[in-house]
Amino acid sequence: MKIEIEEAAKKLQSANNIVVTAHINPDGDAIGSSLALMHILHEMNKNVRVFIDDVIPPNFLILPQINEIEHPVELTEKEISADLLVVLDTQTDRIGRTLNLVKAPILNIDHHVTNEGNNVDWLYLNAEAAATCEIIFDLIKFLPINLTENIAHCLYAGLATDTGFFNYANTKPSTLRAAAVLIEAGVKPNVIAEEMERKSLADFKGLCEVLKTVEFFYDGKVAGLFINEAIAHLVDSTEGFIDLIRVIDGVEIAFMLTCKDKNLNRVSMRSRTVDVSKIARSLGGGGHIRAAGCSINTSFDEAKKIIIEAIGKSLK
Repeated sequence: MKIEIEEAAKKLQSANNIVVTAHINPDGDAIGSSLALMHILHEMNKNVRVFIDDVIPPNFLILPQINEIEHPVELTEKEISADLLVVLDTQTDRIGRTLNLVKAPILNIDHHVTNEGNNVDWLYLNAEAAATCEIIFDLIKFLPINLTENIAHCLYAGLATDTGFFNYANTKPSTLRAAAVLIEAGVKPNVIAEEMERKSLADFKGLCEVLKTVEFFYDGKVAGLFINEAIAHLVDSTEGFIDLIRVIDGVEIAFMLTCKDKNLNRVSMRSRTVDVSKIARSLGGGGHIRAAGCSINTSFDEAKKIIIEAIGKSLK
């Protein structure tokens, strides 16, 4: 059932034991919104746990109390009872083991237009928001708390990374107004930016290998990066890699295919003009008009053929 933001706030206020989660392959918005909501719920004296069923990129270790994020694979409990499971920045089909681990009504808060609210009790969706962190920022207005520095840091990290540090088309006046308030609360933009852009020597060397894989398709309108199993072991994080080919003159769609496991490959897409959410949705994924992704469960070589063909159809 779709609800308004005021109702979402009431659901949070009425629950005492809350689990917060976000999608696998977590980005800044997933991590930032989850941690921000954790801090908000702590301010409300709620019992809260955060589960993310994947590795946290090292760039985000700067965020306050990020060590409190738990990984389902490491838990000894077979089932966790809670009053509410809050799913952020995704649909339930992308939260991994958490869905079967936590038994509770589900509140889904998201900004992805492709989210249809399947298998949840309540969905608050604002596709106009630049990030789920912007929604959480708005949510604070309906809760009995004040914006703290810890909350602000988490929200700013998600807001900045999901807008390409306010360069992407999803950046709106409301986005910049929210960022200004977060800075007034104590966020230092340069510190966040430097940490998000930092790369280990190993990741830098890995990036050099990744860039060697770039290929162009459809008269140069499409550029792809291909991180097979051998190259995937060279990098801890691929954050920002796709942006290096997105800016190439003439490229309308940039995509990155990454091998995550045997017969499991993840696709990230960025676009100037094409609605890549439709491409992602056709392959079981989702996202935004200009940024979307999906998983392809087959061999890496076959996944490469599938995504190139799907992109080609969208251009026609």
